[in-house]
Amino acid sequence: MFTLLLYHLRHQGILVGTHEWLTFLKGIRLGIAFDVDSLYQLGRTVLCKSESDFDAYDQGFVEAFEGVEFADVLFDEMLHKELQKWLENPKYTDDDLVEPDIPIDELMEELQKRLEEQKKRHDGGNRWVGTGGRSPFGHSGRASHGVRVGGESKNRSAISVAGERKWQAYRKDTALNIRDLQVVLKQLRQLTPTGEWALDIESTIRRTVDNGGEIELDFQREKKNRLHLVLLLDSGGSMEPHARMVEQFFTAFSESKGFKSFQSWHFHNVPYGRFFSEKKTESIVNLLTEWTVHHRVVWVGDACMAPYELFSPTYHSDMRGIDWIQRVVEKCPKSIWLNPETPRFWNHPTIEGVSRVVDMYPLTLEGLSEGIQQLR
Repeated sequence: MFTLLLYHLRHQGILVGTHEWLTFLKGIRLGIAFDVDSLYQLGRTVLCKSESDFDAYDQGFVEAFEGVEFADVLFDEMLHKELQKWLENPKYTDDDLVEPDIPIDELMEELQKRLEEQKKRHDGGNRWVGTGGRSPFGHSGRASHGVRVGGESKNRSAISVAGERKWQAYRKDTALNIRDLQVVLKQLRQLTPTGEWALDIESTIRRTVDNGGEIELDFQREKKNRLHLVLLLDSGGSMEPHARMVEQFFTAFSESKGFKSFQSWHFHNVPYGRFFSEKKTESIVNLLTEWTVHHRVVWVGDACMAPYELFSPTYHSDMRGIDWIQRVVEKCPKSIWLNPETPRFWNHPTIEGVSRVVDMYPLTLEGLSEGIQQLR
């Protein structure tokens, strides 16, 4: 009966293997999971490999079980205007929790019957759909179990907790924000001992201890990052929907500290011999005379355009767009391309053409991390 959960989790990208799934089922047989809340906790513990899976797990869990414990979504259509009015301004009660006389597996059938019979608002009592009271139907009452109709959850069930998606920020496949970018960019900094000589306190202490207390000073050069960073951004056209993301990307890169130098240039679809900025336009040939193998180049664009733009020579040159990209990569082998489009749409001929020249990664936290490792 839990196979639907497995399908939903895999649909969300959680790679649930046979061993994990059998362990999950064994936990159920042993009685570790005895209701929806404990089932949620067991599944997240066994089936998620890291906290980055938690949000996808929550979505899969809600898709599989929403309506099992209470049926907000199922009853959206049934909550017609009159019923909504009946459930406004609830009258709360302070009674202790009571056990309804309706078995859990018969609740949905009984709710349907009572909705057909009910003609007016009810507060309190133990039968009708309303507020307060001991009825298992409605909200703000004191029934130990039932179907909540309207109102807000008070008992913090697993479905409501999962539906809040508090783990979105931990996903690896989400679009990046500036903080995410800056954290990942720190991985790119490669410190080398090229600065002034300075006393290494920790090394001095370690060597002194090794010498039985006889002081041995250890001097090391100050470490500095010698990498040059170049950011090349596709602007306009099909990149307009991603303009906000590109703006954040530029901000994060420009505010990153510790690099020997930082440059940013723009192009449209594909570079035609020149890059431009807000202040000037520069020939790619001139830039390549300055760039070296120590420059790390990050292209950002969807690489989606008319094929002739990439594969045909321009009117003022025999060079094709793909040739200009190739020249930059040959001069700066440590180059990556970050694509904001979802990978399932990468079967476009120009995207495939660009990816054959420069390594392409999705513009997500996981994609950027993998790209940074390539640059290192």
